[in-house]
Amino acid sequence: MRKNKILQFLKVYILITIGAGITALAINIFLVPYKIAPGGLSGLATVLFYISGGKLLVGATMLVINVPLFLLGFKFIGKRFFFRTLYGTVILSVIIDLTEAYSADFAKRLLVNGTGAANTPDILLYSIIGGFISGVGLGIVLKMDATTGGTELAAKLLNRIFKNMTIGQLILWLDALIILFAIIVFNSILIGLYSFVSLFLTTKVIDALVAGVDYSRAAFIISDKQEEISRRLLIELDRGVTELKGRGVYSGKDKNVILCVIGRTQIQRLKEIVQEVDKNAFMILAEVHEVLGEGFMEIPKV
Repeated sequence: MRKNKILQFLKVYILITIGAGITALAINIFLVPYKIAPGGLSGLATVLFYISGGKLLVGATMLVINVPLFLLGFKFIGKRFFFRTLYGTVILSVIIDLTEAYSADFAKRLLVNGTGAANTPDILLYSIIGGFISGVGLGIVLKMDATTGGTELAAKLLNRIFKNMTIGQLILWLDALIILFAIIVFNSILIGLYSFVSLFLTTKVIDALVAGVDYSRAAFIISDKQEEISRRLLIELDRGVTELKGRGVYSGKDKNVILCVIGRTQIQRLKEIVQEVDKNAFMILAEVHEVLGEGFMEIPKV
């Protein structure tokens, strides 16, 4: 049992490292050299990098901005999520700065242009490639129940103030403000459009990797240990849990069915909780196309 836990621990942190490495290469090769700032702290750090004339390194800037977010958010997020996210944040920042020189040289070798002109970058192409690769890297990190800090952590904190907005909506607003900042600093609407394309693609790839093609999932769980599962879902995922009355047709026995609607970043953790509590549990994850109410989208007024 102890050996399995150690192997699982190593697997998680190795995959977080791989995901962070993939993201770092996307940022260094396809985004930063062309002033593409697709939201997030990497986007903000990219703008600050150019404002400072290259003195403020992207990775170091991301790490410095993340420090107060972690200090403020420590008590609002789970212990395991905190340490995994802390590691993901640090390793991403370190890899970005350590590979910056090599990545910049490699980026020069990749200069292409859609019209065939030599040594002229096709920034739209790079924004697409960078967004896709970033999505793959961040998707791997999210699958391990972690993030790389940034706007998601900031959104969790702001959600305690703006309770009528979901975390997803707050992340969208924060990313939009960072892209607007890039447009103003670089005096280019095109840069903003390229940044938006990259952000959009990153989000879609993350969704596909972590949660399929949809954002939310409804989990139906049948277990003899429903009380413990429900308690852990309430505490660890901070999601509402409903117990439905069910009856097995073959067995003729009454069963309580747990219903819980979760966001994309929580799917992996939900699976782990159910597996840890009851390996014999029966679980269905169903696509949810629209979720209205507390913790999700606000119910529109008629």
